[in-house]
Amino acid sequence: MIGVIGAGGWGTALAKLCAEKGFPVALWAMEEEVASEINNQHTNQVFLPGIRLPESIHASTSIAEVVSQKNYIITAVPSKWLRHVVRKMASFVGEQTVIISVTKGLEVDSYKTMSAVITEEIPQINPNAIVSLSGPNHAEEVARNIPSVTVVATPALYYAEKVQDLLVTPLFRVYTNPDRIGVQLGGALKNVIALAAGISDGLGFGDNTKAALITRGLVEIARLGTALGAQTPTFSGLSGTGDLFVTASSVHSRNSWAGRELGKGKTLAEITGSTRMIIEGVTTAEAAYKLAQQLKVELPITSITYHILFDGLSPKEGVGHLMERSPIHEMEETITGTYVWE
Repeated sequence: MIGVIGAGGWGTALAKLCAEKGFPVALWAMEEEVASEINNQHTNQVFLPGIRLPESIHASTSIAEVVSQKNYIITAVPSKWLRHVVRKMASFVGEQTVIISVTKGLEVDSYKTMSAVITEEIPQINPNAIVSLSGPNHAEEVARNIPSVTVVATPALYYAEKVQDLLVTPLFRVYTNPDRIGVQLGGALKNVIALAAGISDGLGFGDNTKAALITRGLVEIARLGTALGAQTPTFSGLSGTGDLFVTASSVHSRNSWAGRELGKGKTLAEITGSTRMIIEGVTTAEAAYKLAQQLKVELPITSITYHILFDGLSPKEGVGHLMERSPIHEMEETITGTYVWE
């Protein structure tokens, strides 16, 4: 039996995927009206419009009902609420439960990954049974059975393969990776770079600018990730290059949409006030900026995005600051002494 915590777009899409595989699925919704619509109309028009849901999905506003006696629990709530929600779950989670974390973010006050938050709040389960899922996955495309791939990560192959078998379908291919830190950081930090790419679009810049932001943004993601113990090759994979590409370039991405609105001159308050969707890149930009300051890791694009979001820096000024930085070697962290001096 499977419990899904969070009836946003991604949680609902994964509940649909599991239900279509024949698993009993309970889905927790914070809003009574959302739970009622899922149970009675078998739709979720607010968070996953246009998708018909299996009648076997049972939605509830009771965390105890959704979590109790479940073999697998998928946590799909925004990062800023995760600790609060997981704390409410804790007493109902069995010791043998496998938790699949699909939230892409960092906790803003502690700078911790989602798996670290869950480990702290639910100490009775094996930490390796907390499996992180990330990749280039728009919820609406997965829900429409458009061919997609993802990666699940935990240091223990046993749990990774259990989740792989649980979720894999002919149209949803699941890879495994032992680098849980790297997979989570790729999925979280790409939202910040997607904001920057959206700002570029909003300013009317072209493909050259966006390609530069994505490429150098990936360098920043890997730089902070390796400082925290991640493996560099992970950032060339699905949760790094793959997720960054789709989030920075797609019309479905709420982070790139928010960036475009910033580039057009809207304030952060105006943007967040106009949607019920959570823009994870905003919270992650704050956490990543402060974490980089603490670790003394240089993240130019992330820093400029932070100052645009929180310090009133204009997007045009931010671009100027990036372009006027001192020239450096492109591969400065990996290649030295390769030039021939004449």
